[in-house]
Amino acid sequence: MMTDVAEQSGETTDARAGEDGGDTAARFGTDEPGAAARIAAIRERIDEIDRTMIALWQERAELSREVGATRMASGGTRLVLSREREILERFRHALGADGTQLALLLLRAGRGPL
Repeated sequence: MMTDVAEQSGETTDARAGEDGGDTAARFGTDEPGAAARIAAIRERIDEIDRTMIALWQERAELSREVGATRMASGGTRLVLSREREILERFRHALGADGTQLALLLLRAGRGPL
């Protein structure tokens, strides 16, 4: 089941100050209404991206598990290390050290811990 990242963090994307007793500066880091509204709009897009990333993460993990199950059912190995290295290198090249960490998490989500 997909959960809303904004709901999990308690973050709101509503820029209307004071309607629920909230403080604009505490919610958005600024008291300026125009900036708060812009931040709210940006956060809405961030939340959309987060939902998409979560759904893609879940889909990727399921596909990876399916590949592993198919490989093992046909007498193959549990892992193909050259494929894992290829994925790690792709993410490292695109995103640097953080990409390597992200790729490791993605691989683990699909195959489980080693």
